[in-house]
Amino acid sequence: MEVKDCNGALLKAGDSVIITKTLKPKGVSSPIKMGAKIKSIRLTDSEDEIEGKVNNIMMVIRTEFVKKA
Repeated sequence: MEVKDCNGALLKAGDSVIITKTLKPKGVSSPIKMGAKIKSIRLTDSEDEIEGKVNNIMMVIRTEFVKKA
């Protein structure tokens, strides 16, 4: 399975990514700002999603909103 960011770069577990769009996830009081860096991502069973820790909360983020750092 190949996991790619919004620019088509391959992602692997442990990579760092940058958020390309301000996201307003449900259940969180503050939005995730554009430009936020997520370190040491984890891959999921889906090639369209990754896991990462944002503001000390583990979240699943779609790969269309991230680019490799």
